[in-house]
Amino acid sequence: MHETIAVVFDFDDTLAPDTTTGFLRHSGMVDVGRFWKEDVDPLITRADWDPVPAYLYRMIEAGRAGRIPPITRERLADWGRRAPLHPGVETLFARLRQAAHDANSRAKIEFYVISSGIGDVLRGTRIAHEFTDIWASEFHYDDSGAAAFPRRVISFTDKTRYLFHVQKGLVGAAHRGKPFEVNRKLPSDQIRVPLRQMIFVGDGYTDIPCFSLLKQHGGMPIAVYDKHREDKWGNAFQFVRDGRVANLHSANYAEDSDLSTFLVMAVRSLATDVALAARTYQG
Repeated sequence: MHETIAVVFDFDDTLAPDTTTGFLRHSGMVDVGRFWKEDVDPLITRADWDPVPAYLYRMIEAGRAGRIPPITRERLADWGRRAPLHPGVETLFARLRQAAHDANSRAKIEFYVISSGIGDVLRGTRIAHEFTDIWASEFHYDDSGAAAFPRRVISFTDKTRYLFHVQKGLVGAAHRGKPFEVNRKLPSDQIRVPLRQMIFVGDGYTDIPCFSLLKQHGGMPIAVYDKHREDKWGNAFQFVRDGRVANLHSANYAEDSDLSTFLVMAVRSLATDVALAARTYQG
C-alpha cells in the first residue's frame, strides 16, 4: 500500500530569490543584469545553447576572467548558508508534517528539490536538511578546486526524470552513480510514491514538464510567483490560462498566507485519500 506523500519544490524563485543571481552579486559582480542579458542571452538566442549550460558556462568564464573570484564548492556552499529565503519557508515543513499526521497518522510526507540551480548552493541552505533528496545542476571542479565544467544539467524535461526517481524510491546516496536505474520498469505494487500522491511547486518555464506530468496523472501542480518581480507576473499567469497548474499564489509561505493554507489543505486531502485507499485495500 502506498502511504507516502511527496511535496517537490523547484528552488530559485520558488523557495528563495534567485540564488545564482545572489551568488554573483555576493561575489562582487556589479551589474548582474548585464551578465544575464549580454553574456547568457546571446548564447541562447544566437548560438542555440540550452539556457542552463549557457549560464553555468558563463559563470565559469567569469571566474576565469577575474570578473568574480574563481567559483569553488566552498564559496558556493558559503553563499547557500547566507542566501535569503521567501517568508515562512523555514517553518513550512513542520506545518505540512503536522497536517499530514492530523489527517492520517500512518501517512508519511517527504520533501524534495528538483532545480536548475546549483546543487552546491542548495545543499548549503538552512533548509537543506528538510529534504529527502536534492537534485540540481552541478559543476566539475579541477585540481585547483575551481569550477571547470558543468557535470550535470537539469532543465525542462530533465526535471521529470527525478519525479520518477521519487516514484520508484531511487533516492539518497545509495542511488548515486546509477543513472540508468530510473528506466527500470517496476510492477505497480513496487511503486513507492504514485504520481497522484505528489505535489509540485514551481515558478518558471523549466517547471512546465513537471506541471504537465503531474496534472496528467492526477497529481497537484502549483505555480508561485515573486510579487516583487513584475517581469515574471505574466509568465506565471500564463500557466493558469494554459491550464497547466491547479493554483497560482504569491511565494509567501507564512502560516497565515494563502499559499501555506492551500498547501496544508492539499496535504490533508492527500493524506485522507491515502487512509481511504488503505481501508479499501484491507477490505
